Amino acid sequence: MPSFPSFPRLLQLLLGLFLFGIASALMIRAGIGIAPWDVLSQGISLRSGLAFGLVTNLVGIAVLLMWWPLRQRPGLGTVLNVLLIGPSAQLGLHLVPAAQGLAWQVLLFLAGLVLLAIATGLYIGARLGPGPRDGLMTGLHARSGWAIWKVRTLIEAAALAVGWALGGNVGLGTLAFALLIGPLCGITLPLFDRRGPATPPAAAPSAD
Repeated sequence: MPSFPSFPRLLQLLLGLFLFGIASALMIRAGIGIAPWDVLSQGISLRSGLAFGLVTNLVGIAVLLMWWPLRQRPGLGTVLNVLLIGPSAQLGLHLVPAAQGLAWQVLLFLAGLVLLAIATGLYIGARLGPGPRDGLMTGLHARSGWAIWKVRTLIEAAALAVGWALGGNVGLGTLAFALLIGPLCGITLPLFDRRGPATPPAAAPSAD
């Protein structure tokens, strides 16, 4: 049986997941475009009347169920990712008002983007299991033989297209996210990586 993770590693995971939700809320309140999966959750939220945080949880559960035919195994970090990011995002939306004026919108978005990169480095670096979307990506890669970047692009493009059709906020921030999140996580992942006999981090972050 796998051993329970050390307290520092668990604390790092929990902090990363909490900050991830807050970062998503900051980018939403900036109002200039958000990450593809947040576009999907926001679109579903607008159409259904359900809270964004709850929809984020439900989307995470749906993605996790897609692991079953791919024979992927979730870790503790995977399960906590599904359960905790939604509530922290909802808390952030409750605490942070919408930005007024382009300058404040850009600053709030950039703050959210940098915070999300830090959060990604924390939760992936804890090495307690990938996020549900990262696991879907690596599972499809293993089953299909397609390159990781092709699988990730296809998945995120599908989430973005459906979310946009449902009314999610796609804008310059969405493009900025696509261009900048990879390089930023390239900085934060090594900073918080905890080497050891735990589940290896996913190949690439996807704004879980």
